[in-house]
Amino acid sequence: MLADQRHQTILERVRLHGRVKATELAGELGVSEITVRRDLNDLHDAGLLTRVHGGAVRKGSERLGESAPRAIGIIIPSRLHYFSDVLLGAESAARGLGVRLVLGVSGNQDLEPDQIARMESLGVDGLLMTTAASDYEPERVASWLADVRLPTVLVERSFGYPAVSREFDHVRTDHPYGAAIAFRHLHGLGHRKFAAGLLTTPTYQWLELGCRRAEAELGLGEPVDVVRIQQVPSEDYSEVLEDFLERGLARGVRGYFLHNDTLAAMFVDVATRRGIRVPQDIAVIAYDDVTAGFAAVPLTAVAPPKKHLGAAALAQLMRRLTGARDEPVSHQAFLPSLTVRDSCGAEAGVMIENDRAIT
Repeated sequence: MLADQRHQTILERVRLHGRVKATELAGELGVSEITVRRDLNDLHDAGLLTRVHGGAVRKGSERLGESAPRAIGIIIPSRLHYFSDVLLGAESAARGLGVRLVLGVSGNQDLEPDQIARMESLGVDGLLMTTAASDYEPERVASWLADVRLPTVLVERSFGYPAVSREFDHVRTDHPYGAAIAFRHLHGLGHRKFAAGLLTTPTYQWLELGCRRAEAELGLGEPVDVVRIQQVPSEDYSEVLEDFLERGLARGVRGYFLHNDTLAAMFVDVATRRGIRVPQDIAVIAYDDVTAGFAAVPLTAVAPPKKHLGAAALAQLMRRLTGARDEPVSHQAFLPSLTVRDSCGAEAGVMIENDRAIT
């Protein structure tokens, strides 16, 4: 390892843990203690850390034995528009717990083992992780997920036996419930025929399950017409949404449910161009509630408890790290809420939480 690489590694350790010991660094870097001490002296002279007997500490610290904050890795897919609130929730909880978060973004599951190896090399104490693979394709992560040795809590994923040989703590949204409350609301407004346009993200199969549960729960005479919409890099869904609208109108559908906010906003634009008014002619509910309130017609939307998920996942991981390693594995599911805006024609500014209206 070149000197610059050693220096970068040493500074990462100091940043994360507040301190380093020369003997431990020598073993990790595969060099002599004399070389490590020389590196520490160079970094001290550059003002990047403070040299102390036996090692070094973060600049401004006084002694090697000072307590350092735990470092927690958090690996998420590239859908930052959804996971930004998850991160905010984890960050808020981390401040209260005196914990540092280290972010890794993974665009696909093939890169995730490398992200985990990077977190391990940085010396994090545990992981919060959302893989790019969905719960319905566990074979894509089964070959490596069970080998993760860091204490780990899965966020918005629930892989387990038999696909993965051991169970993980997980914290997730009850997405089927989220779809169900959307249809309950539309049904309560008098709609009886429904269509759902679902992007093929890791969430869509859970939402489709919620559509089917709503059919049984509401005693619908016709099934919800579920259309799976393939994700495209250009995000040009105009033609697909035209077909989706035409299909719904041919069946007399007036209640529409779309995942996600962006798709729902595009759908409203498509309908408006056709001279179809929202909410006078059709009602629309979005799923995610990240940008739904900014649509041309503010969208009623199902809101997963994203900030709460981040905080709850970190709290569960900290229980593992602070003496509760032997407690039973925890599988937590949190109910989303429904924020009522203009796109359904109901009273706006109301949040429906566990079937209870909160003004």
